[in-house]
Amino acid sequence: MGRRQDLINTALRLFYEHGIHAVGINQVLEEAGVAKQTLYNHFETKDSLVEAVVEQRDSLFFDWLEQRMSSRPAGKEALLEMFDAVNDWINNRVPTLNRFYGCFFINTCAEYSDPEHPVHKRCAAHKARIFRLFKHHAESLSNSEMDAEELANALFLLKEGAIVKAHVEGDLEAAVKARAIAERMM
Repeated sequence: MGRRQDLINTALRLFYEHGIHAVGINQVLEEAGVAKQTLYNHFETKDSLVEAVVEQRDSLFFDWLEQRMSSRPAGKEALLEMFDAVNDWINNRVPTLNRFYGCFFINTCAEYSDPEHPVHKRCAAHKARIFRLFKHHAESLSNSEMDAEELANALFLLKEGAIVKAHVEGDLEAAVKARAIAERMM
């Protein structure tokens, strides 16, 4: 693993655990064991590091979720597996995603609230990518494009709500509850 990747991995862990604006570059450098010049050889600004971190988290999260969903038959079973996967994540049973501190993308958008900011746009792109994954599976259960879109939206909102409920209220059964609602809907 190269120095650039060390920086990204360290920054992801720190930003996810403490918040982006709460973590200074010097803390990232110290924990990554990297000199400041090395940082600036790879990233022009802290925001460019943040963008790389968002891309890394997007890849980690999407690949993990897609793999979990594809372990089940497409459609209803895959969509229900998504809630089981989120439940595992909420309950810290997914080491590749680190300890659960809510949704990294929601947390990041709270710190970069301008929808035109590149970091905010990257977070929105992640959410759109997850939605497309849900819609792909919803299409096999729906009679029309509109029905698939509606089902995917409902499931997406249930997932997002479960993550927020788990993070804000500490409800470690939020994904299980959301899964039960989704199963009745489908």
